[in-house]
Amino acid sequence: MTVLAAREIRDGDVVFVGIGLPNLACNLARATHAPNMVLIYESGAVGAVPERVPPSIGDPALVTGSLMVCPMSDIFQYFLQNGLIEVGFLGGAQIDRFGNINTTTIGPYDAPKIRLPGSGGACEIAVHARRTLIIAKLDKRTFPEKVDFITSPGTRPGGRARRKPELPGAGPVKVITNMGILEPSPENGELELTALYPGVILEQVQAGIGWPLKARRPLAAVDLPTEREIRLLREKLDPQRTHIK
Repeated sequence: MTVLAAREIRDGDVVFVGIGLPNLACNLARATHAPNMVLIYESGAVGAVPERVPPSIGDPALVTGSLMVCPMSDIFQYFLQNGLIEVGFLGGAQIDRFGNINTTTIGPYDAPKIRLPGSGGACEIAVHARRTLIIAKLDKRTFPEKVDFITSPGTRPGGRARRKPELPGAGPVKVITNMGILEPSPENGELELTALYPGVILEQVQAGIGWPLKARRPLAAVDLPTEREIRLLREKLDPQRTHIK
């Protein structure tokens, strides 16, 4: 998942990134094919070049060597809302058939079974980033047909297609899972399977999806991680196996 996410980053991209696999993916991209990418963290670090895996967005490793450090409000107003973020990474407790993301509550909002952390910067990223990448493992609880609460809009929030200027970004362009790749249908924005990993069959993916999954034919092939990519992840970028357990 980390390697495939890294391959989606282009050299020179300005990427709004959080902690975890997205952070590893960005640093892997920088170490391989995208040396000129610019990392921006919600905490205010712009052009961060962390030498170790940061445990949080407030870690000092993000400040050392960065291009600038500014207030969080500047990150959102000057960079994100100004249309300067090309790639935003997101995940969530629930992701539905139209890429809407829930990080607010499981169950009804007024009487939740579980109260989740909320949006943070996720809604702004989903609205304004030129393209959004989602990373999540397949599970029917994670991929229901409809989320319990729309924290971050997908391709059809509230049943309506995204429109400018209210939603200037493209929304989710790919969902990278542990079995294959999902992408929005050009016709209606519904997530459909576009690529399978080696050794995985369609039925395995469907078992982790809460709606009848359509497959785009022909399904694309996915190259396995190279020895160099694996070595960089295990020996340089995450030697303590904080994220790639």
